[in-house]
Amino acid sequence: MQQEKINCSLLIIDDDIDVLTSAELFLEENFKTVLTASDPKNIIPIIKKQDIDIVLLDMNFRKRQMDGHEGIFWMDNIKKQNSEIIVILMTAFGDIELAVNGIKKGAFDFVLKPWKNARLLATLIAASRYKKSAKESIKFKEQTNTLKQDIDKNFSEIIGKSPAIKQLKETLKKVAETDANVLLLGENGTGKELAARELHRLSPRRNEAFIAVDMGAITETLFESEIFGHTRGSFTDAKTDKPGRFEIADKGTIFLDEIGNLSYSLQAKLLTVIQNRKVARVGSTKETPIDVRLICATNMPLKQMIDAGTFRQDLFYRINTFEINIPPLRERKEDIPVLAAYFLNDFKQKYNKQELKFHPKAMTHLKNYQWPGNIRELKNIIERLVVLSDGRQLVIDQSLFSSYETNTENIKNNLNLEKNEKHIILKALEKHRGNITKAAKELGIQRNALYRRLEKYGL
Repeated sequence: MQQEKINCSLLIIDDDIDVLTSAELFLEENFKTVLTASDPKNIIPIIKKQDIDIVLLDMNFRKRQMDGHEGIFWMDNIKKQNSEIIVILMTAFGDIELAVNGIKKGAFDFVLKPWKNARLLATLIAASRYKKSAKESIKFKEQTNTLKQDIDKNFSEIIGKSPAIKQLKETLKKVAETDANVLLLGENGTGKELAARELHRLSPRRNEAFIAVDMGAITETLFESEIFGHTRGSFTDAKTDKPGRFEIADKGTIFLDEIGNLSYSLQAKLLTVIQNRKVARVGSTKETPIDVRLICATNMPLKQMIDAGTFRQDLFYRINTFEINIPPLRERKEDIPVLAAYFLNDFKQKYNKQELKFHPKAMTHLKNYQWPGNIRELKNIIERLVVLSDGRQLVIDQSLFSSYETNTENIKNNLNLEKNEKHIILKALEKHRGNITKAAKELGIQRNALYRRLEKYGL
């Protein structure tokens, strides 16, 4: 039975054709990819085109040059091109001082020519294991950095016993078992990210990364770098190689929130990655295979946007193998007491107000309100009331919602588009304390679109 080859790509550089032939015949029995070159000038073009893990590099190429400087020179060039490539030096002269100097300058190890096959194979296997470990370490580091933004978020289980929520939970459970792409639709604040995390938690990928990306918060200039990654030197601030969100999410789930905010030109680039299941970092032509579960979400009417020519129909069909609607809070009012009690208990702990409880009439007012901001608005109101409370009871009366309802009634009676748009923008800015990114997300538009409206209305 033939042994399985090591999933590692080798590049052997030596000006002796016999050495190259001997090494290739021996090593291709153990490694999936073995490339050779007799001229070191071919090294950089090869590693630009091929994904090379290990370079086995001779130290001397020119006649009567025995000091190993050429090997050090080319090793430096390899490291400048891709610092993650492992270099193993070869020398025929057994100069320990030279070999040690090479290791100090970044070589993984060295082998003496003529080598013993067992020694060469052991060195390369050790290097391949180190390479695999380094890749996993880099991936873990990037996952950790990416997930830091979620530390303060409280993603609980989906709360509620209403028929709408029971149906949602059942649908999520069934869909989670598949690997199909999912599109979550719903108003702002309904809990689309929570549903996405539930899909991941119930899926076979549950032990891998869940990477959430707010498409509305990433500028067009940084989109490709953030989503697809970049190589060192690909642009001014690219000081190191960096994997994108798709690479970080490999084997796990990637959640693209507010996908309706993505510009038409960037939609095409995203579609290519989804179709090919490969991603190329900015500044590189090498494609890296990716294995991710894709979940998208939006509060925007994608079908109308397709008719208007602002959203690609082919991308729409790619992302919504399953389309799941998240119900607004006004359609599941029987869940309001459960949610309110949950948030109250959470904020009692957070603000050390253990004896707080709702006034007996509080739930009546909560259930009579329409909750345009859905669960997010309910949570914010409960937190604000807990912070401001002085007694043991949380008092909620209709005056808490009167300002919104008055403004809503004015909008219903006033059909002037510009006045209503200006009012809604002001409300969004007030709610998010002037934060343009958050206000634009709440309004369902991109930041540059909000800036144009601010200029239009002199705000």
